Amino acid sequence: MFINGETAVYGIFGYPVKHSKSPTFQTESFHHLGINAVYVPFEVKPENLQEAIKSMKILNIKGINVTIPHKEEIIKYLDEVSQEAKIIGAVNTVKNIDGYLIGYNTDAYGFIEGLKEIIEIEGKTALVIGAGGASRSVIYGLLQQNIVKIYLANRTPQRAIEIINDFCKYYRVIDQIVSVISLDQIDEVLENVNIVVNTTSVGLKDDDKPLFDYDRLQEKHTVVDIIYRETKLLKKAKEKGCNHQDGYPMLIYQGAKSFEIWTGQKAPVEVMKRALGI
Repeated sequence: MFINGETAVYGIFGYPVKHSKSPTFQTESFHHLGINAVYVPFEVKPENLQEAIKSMKILNIKGINVTIPHKEEIIKYLDEVSQEAKIIGAVNTVKNIDGYLIGYNTDAYGFIEGLKEIIEIEGKTALVIGAGGASRSVIYGLLQQNIVKIYLANRTPQRAIEIINDFCKYYRVIDQIVSVISLDQIDEVLENVNIVVNTTSVGLKDDDKPLFDYDRLQEKHTVVDIIYRETKLLKKAKEKGCNHQDGYPMLIYQGAKSFEIWTGQKAPVEVMKRALGI
């Protein structure tokens, strides 16, 4: 890698962010296509977010990804926000055009492109567990694929209801497609769903309690856990013969979309995958 006065700078804003895999595959992609650019992590504390956004203009940082805990808060500091980011209520990608900052959300795209690798989505029924920012992206993505029904399960049902209320502004029949249930009701609907998606952090720790009785999974289920490891949920899915997927495909494809927004070039997805050893 050769850095000179024309090297463009891209990066990721988050807190914490040292664990991010994005610098590895994004920088490799720049090199593969002969783009004079680097991608670095910027650890930005919540109280410093506004100043960090200003620094993009001052330092001419060409683009950033945005991760926890800034995806929602960052919207108020941008000059423009894309339609999908408005609906989802979160931004994970920012492009700097001569000091004019545009926010996008590529998480929904990333989730769907990854899911398409293992299942045809249209006409299916899904169970989505969790009601955070990732859940909003997953639900938005599924709605774009003509999903028939979504059961949205969360420990606190009110948070899930808030998602439906927010989406009502853009989808008239959202309350007919998405039904809120408690975690205790998952067993009741599992027989009726094709796709199971965990968007919570449950599974990061080996001693996390299961979200439901994983023994009730059947071979017909496609199971996705957006965590970047083989969780108990995925281990059980594998044992049951289910189609299953961890969080890496979503990570790769959301990053690929960000790359294309920044550069205008087709992202080298296979290069990105190899950079992460997948």
